[in-house]
Amino acid sequence: MPSTMKAPRVTLDQWRTLQAVVDHGGFAQAAEALHRSQSSVSYTVGKMQEQLGIALLEIEGRKAVLTEAGEVLLRRSRELVSRASQLEQFAHTLDQGWEAEIRLVVDAAYPTERLAAALQAFMPQSRGCRVQLREEVLSGVEERLIGGHADLAISGLSITGFLPQQLNTVTFIAVANPQHPLHQLQRQPGVQDLEQHLQVVIRDSGQRQPRDTGWLGAEQRWTVTSLSTAAQLVASGLGFAWLPLQQVEQLIASGRLLPLPLPEGGRREHSMFLYSARDRQPGPATRILADLLISHSNA
Repeated sequence: MPSTMKAPRVTLDQWRTLQAVVDHGGFAQAAEALHRSQSSVSYTVGKMQEQLGIALLEIEGRKAVLTEAGEVLLRRSRELVSRASQLEQFAHTLDQGWEAEIRLVVDAAYPTERLAAALQAFMPQSRGCRVQLREEVLSGVEERLIGGHADLAISGLSITGFLPQQLNTVTFIAVANPQHPLHQLQRQPGVQDLEQHLQVVIRDSGQRQPRDTGWLGAEQRWTVTSLSTAAQLVASGLGFAWLPLQQVEQLIASGRLLPLPLPEGGRREHSMFLYSARDRQPGPATRILADLLISHSNA
């Protein structure tokens, strides 16, 4: 049978008492700070040393000073007491209805900078609430939300049965490698030109009714699972694609990608919406994060 961990002999109160003796310079001062009698403080520390089987303090003149072992243990105990205090505070926030975790599902096309800005602003207000972030593509977000697996969701789709909150749009741009044949036409490419070349599209992560949004019906189509993979394939010269401008700005600046000079549709603005779970009222942490996602949607 696996061995069981022994329960600690020394309590958090004993560690706190030792810290008070050291921080306040003696037993009398610690007793005053802790609103306890000096004899109680002395007994607590003495019992603690007996339980540990090691001397933590020694008397020099009228002052109690740490032994070498006491210094090591006290240093580690501070982290222990701090974590215990944080745990108690977290328990209090849960008792007040504060969530332990928020499940946030985001369309992969949503700009990372906007998301990061909102999460960074949320961190100091989170009170220990974790954020479980999941990226999906197109209807994958819808399925997570409808299935009850998201507290908040960002999607470019109009999801039936949910009230959306408008976020700023995301710009998609048609791009190809500068050496791609579409850039060598000496004229603006038309739909028939595009249909003759390989188009790279992102696979819808939904399982029930996946969509082919953005596909022109080209004879050749390569489907990938991530926007970054699509960008790298197109930058290497394999086909063309409509990709979020934010994700390809550096590739355009470095000369690996060049926007296609289409007569129309080369640049598309897609609306993004924030949704909340419909089967329960959002808790305080969820409401704070939702407000931050809205206010940082133009980051």
